[in-house]
Amino acid sequence: MIKLINALLTVLAGIGAAVLLYYVLNKIAELLPEKLEARVKPYLYILPAYLAITVYLIYPAVATVLAAFRDRRGEAWVGFANFTDLFDDNGFLSITLFNSLLWVIIVPAATVILGLLVAVLADKLSPRGEKLSKSIIFLPMAISAIGASVIWNFVYESRATIGLQNAVIGLFGAGPIAWLEQNELRFNSILLMIVLMWMQVGFSMVLLSSAIKGVPAETLEAARIDGANERAIFFRVVVPQIKGTIITVFITVTIGVMKVFDIVYVMTNGGFKTNVLANEFWNQLSTNFNNGKASAIVVLLMLAVMPILFYQVRHFKAEEAAR
Repeated sequence: MIKLINALLTVLAGIGAAVLLYYVLNKIAELLPEKLEARVKPYLYILPAYLAITVYLIYPAVATVLAAFRDRRGEAWVGFANFTDLFDDNGFLSITLFNSLLWVIIVPAATVILGLLVAVLADKLSPRGEKLSKSIIFLPMAISAIGASVIWNFVYESRATIGLQNAVIGLFGAGPIAWLEQNELRFNSILLMIVLMWMQVGFSMVLLSSAIKGVPAETLEAARIDGANERAIFFRVVVPQIKGTIITVFITVTIGVMKVFDIVYVMTNGGFKTNVLANEFWNQLSTNFNNGKASAIVVLLMLAVMPILFYQVRHFKAEEAAR
């Protein structure tokens, strides 16, 4: 009860502080001459957002970049030594970097394909069946990554009395298998990817289903009149018209994949050759207490994400210009 009251008071205090802040900013604007007030007021309203971005995003980013060129304690300048050490580490290249690349290659593409498949199949159900199936598939989005990891830990548990997967193969006289320790061909990393795909397919399905429903019926009818079958209509008429949504979903999932941490940390903590960049950052920071290397890993992630963000911004601008 005390926690609930504290949470309620926190929400009320936050809303009250925001209202008070904008009330004060509005009063400050009203003290100015009328012409100047009209010009200054919009900037005063967006000032808190800019301050928050500066304090919580720009300043930490700059501080992290600077820390990447300092030693483990953040005291002496070491130049590119942290980056050199990372790329000279065979384990970092062959496991951490390779796994991160594998995640980026597999998860976004699989998520888009599965989301598209589920969206098409669900749209063919009755209205009630469509709503029910979409709600069930979207449900994992409401679960935190840590909660999902705990659930799937029970699925992959090596003991057949607990692990669902081992219980199933046990019906055929096989197992039990320590699934998360099977690192041949990165099989255990793929099992971890399934957890994230399970969480993200619902997100992909909702956006793609909405885009499919937005395809003009006239173009579909024209394709049918021209003799195109349903497969040709889907790939040559529907997909080109929802290309923008597909790209948006793909990029959004890709950015999330590049930052994946919770699933790997909870399920294997990077063991059995499942390590990824975000988990390595955490280990360098909290286990090895090496601020320099940890910051260098973050800089690598920033450099990898920035081209994707620039492409997404250009894509949005091109879509807006085309409308």
